[in-house]
Amino acid sequence: MKTARHHELLQLLEQYDSLTTQQLARLLDVSLETVRRDLTDLQKQGKILRQHGRAKRPGLREAEAGAPFIERQKSHLNSKATIAHRALGWIGEGMVIAMDASSTCWYLARLLPDIPLTVFTNSERICQALSKRQHIQVICSGGLLLRQYACYINAPLAAQLKEIGIDLFLFSCKGVDRHGALWDARSWNAEYKTFLLKRAAQSLLLIDKSKFERAGDVKVGEVSQVTQIISDAPMPEAWRAAN
Repeated sequence: MKTARHHELLQLLEQYDSLTTQQLARLLDVSLETVRRDLTDLQKQGKILRQHGRAKRPGLREAEAGAPFIERQKSHLNSKATIAHRALGWIGEGMVIAMDASSTCWYLARLLPDIPLTVFTNSERICQALSKRQHIQVICSGGLLLRQYACYINAPLAAQLKEIGIDLFLFSCKGVDRHGALWDARSWNAEYKTFLLKRAAQSLLLIDKSKFERAGDVKVGEVSQVTQIISDAPMPEAWRAAN
């Protein structure tokens, strides 16, 4: 039982990068005292690092965590620009849209005209890009800022969006496999997208061809849940049937 719980705890730290003892207790459904004992055991084994009430895995490689925003920002520039321009036609005055922290959505945000519009996002960079728009209302999800990903996590989305109707959710993901499943690299990223995908009246998946028939670590949803896919290449026939 204890060994299994230790394994689950380590898996959670892999998924979320770092967690507080309170968060671990809630996710594992055990007491704070139990979590503290487990963390002490794992710390002695050199499997975790503890600091200011938080725990994380040591030596996490960048490839395991997903590419930092600055790297994603520079990759497939022409494709992302093309996709962003095509997505712009879906956005009209008075809409309430939600955007994820992908670099493609960041490109799109910079193209948005200064019209009456509400934008909800977990992206630090999108908030910055829209900060000088006079007519666009920006609502940041807040939460813990992961600087290298320019992304906020662990925000109580259900409470924040209780009184807000999302007309359109725009997002990207790590890949879509041959069966039409949407995948991402990290749980905190997937959870945001899964929630908004179900919450929004319509959704646009912004994805370049490098992500075709590619899986990840955490499932976001299915192509069938997406209103429209915008890409720089024709999507596979199997996706068309599902979409």
